[in-house]
Amino acid sequence: MASGEGRRHHHNLVPLAALISRELKSEKMEKPTVRYGHAAQSRKGEDYFLIKTDGQRVPGNSSSTFSAFAIFDGHNGNAAAVYTRENLLKHVLGAIPRGLGREEWLQALPRALVAGFVKTDKDFQSRGETSGTTATFVIVDGWTVTVASVGDSRCILDTQGGAVSTLTVDHRLEENVEERERVAASGGEVGRLSIIGGAEIGPLRCWPGGLCLSRSIGDMDVGEFIVPIPYVKQVKLSNAGGRLIIASDGIWDALSSEMAAQSCRGLPAELAARQVVKEALRSRGLKDDTTCIVVDIIPPDHSVQPSTPPKKQNKLRTLFFRKKSRDSANKLSKKLSAVGIVEELFEEGSAMLAERLGSDECTAQSTTSGLFMCAVCQVDLAPSEGISVHAGSIFSTSSKPWQGPFLCSDCCDKKDAMEGKRPSGVKVA
Repeated sequence: MASGEGRRHHHNLVPLAALISRELKSEKMEKPTVRYGHAAQSRKGEDYFLIKTDGQRVPGNSSSTFSAFAIFDGHNGNAAAVYTRENLLKHVLGAIPRGLGREEWLQALPRALVAGFVKTDKDFQSRGETSGTTATFVIVDGWTVTVASVGDSRCILDTQGGAVSTLTVDHRLEENVEERERVAASGGEVGRLSIIGGAEIGPLRCWPGGLCLSRSIGDMDVGEFIVPIPYVKQVKLSNAGGRLIIASDGIWDALSSEMAAQSCRGLPAELAARQVVKEALRSRGLKDDTTCIVVDIIPPDHSVQPSTPPKKQNKLRTLFFRKKSRDSANKLSKKLSAVGIVEELFEEGSAMLAERLGSDECTAQSTTSGLFMCAVCQVDLAPSEGISVHAGSIFSTSSKPWQGPFLCSDCCDKKDAMEGKRPSGVKVA
């Protein structure tokens, strides 16, 4: 690492009173109640989860509370899952500039999730351990739900009208054609396991390593074309609320999204999570670690569970997504909320870091000390040390390689390896 390691970036401070004022102005609708439940059955002991309901956008301000829920399905040991559970949220929050109001914070979250996932992967790989993990990471802030995921753990949304939507994308090579093509273009080989006689068996895997996934955290022995860059989706629920079901593949290999949602409708969150696990075991048996988190986002004036469907479904209340213009957010929000529609605020799944980190329109990233910050690992860099994320990238949408965001040399090497420009050069201890 360059000599700048260990120097943290200090953003300009904003008075606490000003931040609280912004929070109050941004709250157009009373916050929902968040209730949750968790259940699991272990076979290999590699599933881990995170539940945190007391996160704060503004430290010390109880009105800025958010909740985080996550599932980490480890493989080749549990080290990556444990490390990711302990560090991912910290790395994501560290990538969000300080002094932002709620709407600005939510807009900055997708990019921060990308940086947090990549930093977690980079830091874990530096430990020299070969374990890997999926990560499905959910942040609930009021009516806004933001989901980031790598691997094949899944998050679904069940709404009042009874429609079920998937908020993640499965990164399984067997099922995801785009990911197979990306891995092959980046230097990996995709094929099935060969046995004596030349017969091929089992699901598609990436070689070297034999991993069935195209994205994960860790897996330093597989190749860096297996990337930690998450698919991210951000939606805003109507004031009818909704239910999230977050689960590892032990659930989804046994139940479809619709079956999981239907199996637990009308039950409180804790019982619902147990019921989903019970249904999965009944269908397939305990062939893998099986973990489920159910999160209910309930209107403040409702005591019933939001996912209980009416006898007759109102078509206007059936879930569908609408792209939203940030400029007309408030007016559109009121209209959509009135008919029970879920807004899609953001969606991006590119595996190219230059695309996901975007462009800094100005040099505001520089601090008063004349330093620049690495967009991934958050350390300060002298102007001569920073390397634009767009420099030399054929995938970049920017025609200005001197434009930020900037990376340190280590993170730039990581980016090049993920894009297949060079071998990872990582030696397994």
